Amino acid sequence: METEIRLNYAALRWRLFREPRQQIGLLVLLLHVVDMADGHIRYSIPEEMKKGSVIGNVAQDLGLDLTRLRSGRARIVTGENVHYTELKTDKGILLVNERIDREQLCGDVMPCSFSFEMILENPMELHQITVEVLDINDHAPVFPFKDKPISFEISESAAVGVRFPLQSAEDFDVGQNALKDYILSANDNFVLKQQVNPDGSRYVEMVLHKPLDRERRPQFSLKLIAVDGGTPQRSGSINIAVTVLDANDNYPVFNQSVYKTSVVENTKKGSSILTVNATDADSGSNGVITYSLSKMKGIADDIFTIDQNTGTIYVSGQIDYEKNKKYELRVEAKDQGGLTGIGKVIFDVVDVNDNAPVINVMSFSSPLSEDVQPGTTVAILNVKDSDSENNGQIKCSIDNKLPFAIESSLTNYYNLVSNQQFDRESISEYNITITATDLGSPPLSSTAELHLKISDVNDNAPLFEKNSYSAYVTENNPPGFSMFAVKAHDSDWNQNARISYLLEDTDVSGSPVSTYVSLNSESGVLSAIRSFDYEQIKQLQVVVKAQDGGSPPLSSNVTVKLLIQDQNDNPPQVLYPVQTGGSMVAEMVPRSADVGYLVTKVVAVDVDSGQNAWLSYKLQKSTDRALFEVGLQNGEIRTIRQVTDKDAVKQRLTVIVEDNGQPSRSATVIVNVAVADSFPEVLSEFTDFTHDKEYNDNLTFYLVLALAVVSFLFITCLVVIISVKIYRWRQSRILYHSNLPVIPYYPPRYSDTLGTGTLPHVYNYEVCRTTDSRKSDCKFGRAGSQNVLIMDPSSTGTMLRIQNEKSILDEPDSPAEVS
Repeated sequence: METEIRLNYAALRWRLFREPRQQIGLLVLLLHVVDMADGHIRYSIPEEMKKGSVIGNVAQDLGLDLTRLRSGRARIVTGENVHYTELKTDKGILLVNERIDREQLCGDVMPCSFSFEMILENPMELHQITVEVLDINDHAPVFPFKDKPISFEISESAAVGVRFPLQSAEDFDVGQNALKDYILSANDNFVLKQQVNPDGSRYVEMVLHKPLDRERRPQFSLKLIAVDGGTPQRSGSINIAVTVLDANDNYPVFNQSVYKTSVVENTKKGSSILTVNATDADSGSNGVITYSLSKMKGIADDIFTIDQNTGTIYVSGQIDYEKNKKYELRVEAKDQGGLTGIGKVIFDVVDVNDNAPVINVMSFSSPLSEDVQPGTTVAILNVKDSDSENNGQIKCSIDNKLPFAIESSLTNYYNLVSNQQFDRESISEYNITITATDLGSPPLSSTAELHLKISDVNDNAPLFEKNSYSAYVTENNPPGFSMFAVKAHDSDWNQNARISYLLEDTDVSGSPVSTYVSLNSESGVLSAIRSFDYEQIKQLQVVVKAQDGGSPPLSSNVTVKLLIQDQNDNPPQVLYPVQTGGSMVAEMVPRSADVGYLVTKVVAVDVDSGQNAWLSYKLQKSTDRALFEVGLQNGEIRTIRQVTDKDAVKQRLTVIVEDNGQPSRSATVIVNVAVADSFPEVLSEFTDFTHDKEYNDNLTFYLVLALAVVSFLFITCLVVIISVKIYRWRQSRILYHSNLPVIPYYPPRYSDTLGTGTLPHVYNYEVCRTTDSRKSDCKFGRAGSQNVLIMDPSSTGTMLRIQNEKSILDEPDSPAEVS
């Protein structure tokens, strides 16, 4: 189809220029030849079209809509002659952007065309466009030195048929518009003879048709006209001056009609290439030959020179294979008589590998998402080498350690594709060095650097530094106190790595955890909402969630255990002896008590823990400090010397109980001790002690009351003693019949053995202590005897309180557990 259209175009152009009525200009003809195979379209346009002229509808010819051109950011890339065209993406048409001169673009090469590529993105597409520039007859034939006439000096003896080479005209047009014919002005002696070179070019010779007669006509003024085949026809001329000389009837002859050799490009200036040789059969001055290079088409005369005497041809310019692959020279050998011999020299240029490949990055996608699949096109490269054959063959390569590969697409185009899955957290960017090497000897190479950045996707959840955390918080903390900070890290980037901390909904002792602690969503700091009490709650377990800002977000959880630490915020509590408001408890010590006699034991607990619950006992005040002492660790009150008759009956001891906290807290207990062998003695002393502050002027009333009380107490004591004796007897019988080992304990000078009839003094007890006083067990075993005397100020409740205390202490195996 393309061939048919080209033929039609040639016929149409001929008709336009053959019919004057239709000569409407050389720039109005536009034929489109569209070849959609492999994304390649081709247009044919005449040269010299105005800027803005339409070349073709690219969108229509490629089957693309205008939306695709705009969204794909269609643009023209590569090619040395891209500036001649312009792509209008809004209309999808290709316009002339700059005047196109076919002769400047291609010279005499036919057909004349230039190619470029149009690239679209998202997805990437690459289309090749070729524009063929058709010649118009815009150049007339021109002789190189038209202002200087061609001069000949011809001997009158010149034989008919002698040829005189004339300068050839140059016509930059090609094809039908090229040089077609030469015309010599009318004369009787000379005619023109045209010759055709092997490459199709023409040269002309003036041939002597009739013998010359110098006496009849010594000079000739002729004109050589060169015409082309265009419509309208163009022409150029040059003057010929012929001077008739005396006879010189032999012209120089070369020993070869054609000289052919090769020359390596980049040959140094001044290097000799070839020597031509011509001979002349004449003698004397008519046989002296000088050599010259006739004006040739192109720039060969600027590259080569010849020694006019020796005929040696030298290099005088730069030989470049990429510009000209062959040079054709015409050598003239002229004798002194004006006869000239013509020789032809053909130089074939040998290519050397003097051009490194050129890498052009057509498109490059950076940054590239880390989740793209292997096989994704990262960049499109155009690689060219101006050399020929193996010197122009190219291999592209990259570092094998990189996750990329080079694939060839169109001619001179390569795609850089990924061949592995990316992980931005491992490698966030790549420096890709692309090396293009030709196959010349030695090979030449060039490199291009691409810096590819990998963009992040949210593929990593936040991670805490530990699987769980433990933090210690001292009780009685102020509300708002910052207790602990959790920290999570996300190996993603930017928004995907922005972490927010959330508190999971859990219950603590039936209440939401949010009523105990709060969490800063940005810093991860856990703060207390309330003040903690170690005695109520000893630990909190909260679950913290770390969530990133990705879409969708990823998260992870961690457990934080908050351990409440105890403070010494509770003073010791005295369990025994019980402090009563209106009555007075007294411990009895017989006057026969020996050193170390156990009077009583102060029992206290502290609800704190650890060293804050370690208690110590000290005797703060005493009626007689020399008589009693208190055990530092166990609180036992014992005698430190033998009791004598001189010791006062009533003894008042003040015992202070201190814990081991910092600062320490304490409690004070008052212990009343009665030193007596009989109840009346105790009663009289404690009655007086009781009435010190309630002395009444009515002495008689109190004496009667005292007598009644003493009598009542005496009777009560007898009943109690008998009851205790019976009870102890029963208990001893039970123990005797049981299998348990019984080891009775009798303190020194047990009262009953002496037969004094006083109250027994033995108080058996068992104390089980742990480091946590709140878990200590105080077990009061069955009392072998009771030594507690309670004195009511009114003296009416004395025996009743004794019985109550006795019933409490005499309950078998009744533990008093303090928590």
